[in-house]
Amino acid sequence: MNHDASLSAPPRRTRRIMLLGLALLALASVLFAVRRPLLMAAPACMAGQWRGCFGTFNGVVLVTLATLPLAALVVWALARRRRAAGVASAWRMSLAEVGMVHGTVPFLWMTMMPGAGAGIVPGRVSLVPLRDLLTMGTLGIAGNLLVFASLGFFAPMRYAALASVPRVLALGAGCSVLVETAQYVLRLDRVSSVDDVLVNATGAALAALASRRWWRTTTEAPSEQPRLEPVPAG
Repeated sequence: MNHDASLSAPPRRTRRIMLLGLALLALASVLFAVRRPLLMAAPACMAGQWRGCFGTFNGVVLVTLATLPLAALVVWALARRRRAAGVASAWRMSLAEVGMVHGTVPFLWMTMMPGAGAGIVPGRVSLVPLRDLLTMGTLGIAGNLLVFASLGFFAPMRYAALASVPRVLALGAGCSVLVETAQYVLRLDRVSSVDDVLVNATGAALAALASRRWWRTTTEAPSEQPRLEPVPAG
């Protein structure tokens, strides 16, 4: 009997329970902090007024939180399918894939919301570093840090090629440049700022550091292919 494996199982289970508890506590804290904006958007969503759900920041946040159970169900279904196929690290891979999508798409949607002068006001560009940072405010900086935070947190867990802070930083910067370029080309009445790129990339890198212990490295990267049992000789 492998006594080391039997002794390590309870601590792992305890850590998982603690992480789940911390995640639920963090979610409850977020819900408490944003309860008033969510309650403002809830009536419009309940009445089927989709402009109030998908056309406002409060509505998008509400929809994102409301679809968390669906995201968890997708993670469970993907992990179960992979485990049945014998794929290693099925839960980590499934959580990373769903987390990247569910945590990034809503922020991208909000950054692409048109302003009042969309299509009329010409595109504006701010290329002087740190000039706009002073006018963002605490809420603006926090929001920009979160735009690609989920991508930075989960991408290294899913892809071994991204298991590096500089690579995640470059990924966040590249994605942010695409967003800022789209805002300018589509004339969404937004300022395409280099400071947005800097803060977006920083948020992705900080999130990657937070998930570093779960990164999928090249030395222990799980295979997408099912594990084959050895064929006995003779």
